[in-house]
Amino acid sequence: MQLNLKNPIVFFDLETTGTNPAADRIVEICYLKVHPNGKEETKTILVNPDMPIPPSSTAIHGITDEKVANCPKFKEIAKVLARDLEGCDLAGYNSNRFDIPLLAEEFLRADVDIDMTKRKLVDVQTIFHKMEQRTLAAALKFFCDKELENAHTAEADTRATYEILKAQLDRYSNLQNDMSFLAEFSTQTKNVDFAGRIIYDDNGVEVFNFGKYKGKPVTEVLKEDIGYYGWMMKGDFTLHTKKVLTNIKLRELNH
Repeated sequence: MQLNLKNPIVFFDLETTGTNPAADRIVEICYLKVHPNGKEETKTILVNPDMPIPPSSTAIHGITDEKVANCPKFKEIAKVLARDLEGCDLAGYNSNRFDIPLLAEEFLRADVDIDMTKRKLVDVQTIFHKMEQRTLAAALKFFCDKELENAHTAEADTRATYEILKAQLDRYSNLQNDMSFLAEFSTQTKNVDFAGRIIYDDNGVEVFNFGKYKGKPVTEVLKEDIGYYGWMMKGDFTLHTKKVLTNIKLRELNH
């Protein structure tokens, strides 16, 4: 089944120095851009993370410090990447919990203003887990009867993700071939920040999603515990989380 697209959609995958969006960096990015007319464009870029790649990460994706030593840093490709993503919806595998937050951090560090909150974000892993509860390799075998070769390379994982989504639409009649529906279906929580530290509750109120104030409105916490904002701003939270928290605080001060 071909995707029913109103906007181009970019399937992408990141290979990174680790799994912490606030501290780790991209070492490889691949994205497959699918246009409403079916045209496809693929680009793979190795990135110098400007920090050592841990051996544990190299063991997964095979990318070493030497391999990326002469590659561009993210800030050098950020504007071109943002232009390629302009007007596009985004899709990935576990992307809402990892790839999107980390990509947003890299753009913020590069001082490139790109608002991904307005995009439709389709997470193929969430659709898969809701339907079958399996892994990427198992998903490709289950839906497409293919073996995942070169796993943990960005291009192989990106192509597999694209193939799986099309096969999911063929298999499940209750899935709509519509990016708005798929973005909503593949969302676990209504995040305010990409890391999911702040979410919307059932009434559309911004609440904390962690710690001692979990489930409590952010505005109430900022009024009752004046030190909590400072603690979060100094803590190991993503730049995007801190930006969202600051915006909420400033909004309330202006009111």
